[in-house]
Amino acid sequence: MPDFEFAKSSYSSGGGECVEVALNVPQAVAVRDSKQSDGPVLLLAPTAWDAFQETLGRQP
Repeated sequence: MPDFEFAKSSYSSGGGECVEVALNVPQAVAVRDSKQSDGPVLLLAPTAWDAFQETLGRQP
């Protein structure tokens, strides 16, 4: 598995409902639950990540 460099979302609140995103892997965006850093990682194509962000009203 590549060495993901995860960063917590700037939209995360202090309520423990946080996601972390890694953008350092070529041709992929990795997403995980910040409360389960050893848990599963969701790998998305960059185009899927962009579409997800646009759906939320945020620009990539």
